[in-house]
Amino acid sequence: MTAAADLYCVMGNPIAHSRSPWIHARFAQLTDQSLHYERRLVPLDGFAQALQSFAAEGGRGCNITVPFKLEAAQLATTRSERVQLAGAANTLVFDGGNIHADNTDGLGLVADITQGAGAPLAGRDVLLVGAGGAAAGVLGPLLRQHPRRIAVVNRTPARAQALVDSHAALAALQKTELLALNMQAPGADFDIIINATASSLEGGAVPVPASVLRPGSLAYDMMYGPAAQPFLDWATAHGATVRDGLGMLVEQAAEAFLLWRGVRPPSAPVLQELRAAIAAGA
Repeated sequence: MTAAADLYCVMGNPIAHSRSPWIHARFAQLTDQSLHYERRLVPLDGFAQALQSFAAEGGRGCNITVPFKLEAAQLATTRSERVQLAGAANTLVFDGGNIHADNTDGLGLVADITQGAGAPLAGRDVLLVGAGGAAAGVLGPLLRQHPRRIAVVNRTPARAQALVDSHAALAALQKTELLALNMQAPGADFDIIINATASSLEGGAVPVPASVLRPGSLAYDMMYGPAAQPFLDWATAHGATVRDGLGMLVEQAAEAFLLWRGVRPPSAPVLQELRAAIAAGA
């Protein structure tokens, strides 16, 4: 008799657009793992109940997307250092009565920048645009790459300063200059610009001046598809090299898969297949 496949899911609201089930199904095929992964639409006021129900069904782990990452960190029984620093979780591991929270977003971003885009972070000047949950989730792993400087800008300056303050000790340990700057005048000639805002989704203009770019800068939008296109078009027009967040999506999923299954799946071919599927309208 064949044992039932282990149960995993992604929880969010909205969730129908999520590519995670396809990604994890391919990971399972490529690593010979037996699992079933599904989308779960969670009511905005029903996240705690959704976790309880999933655990009762024998769920082994889940990915968490907007708007539940902060709540996931709060409801977990144990938290990784990354979650403690970011205050947000995107990956939960269920083990008996324990729910362990981790955050693989920053690991995925770093992997896609350094390996996918071939852009080293060590010794570089980085501009992080945004200070919400997305930015908080990636700042720690970015700092651990030993950039020369990371500047954080946000429409609400106090949020940028709060994010900088919460990561000041880690920045000092890494010998990286970390500071909050004015969004309208953040300086010029950054090596890497990371858009961690949803400005395109909200129909807004690119939130920073073109002076942050120079020919050869890497402009990275953590979103992908139509949501990332206005930022990428703007950066291209100013001579930057551009990359969307699809690689980050695959890389963070690979890190979650490693946490759950103890094996890291090959991310590069899965990203290539996913880009081809999206280009074909699948």
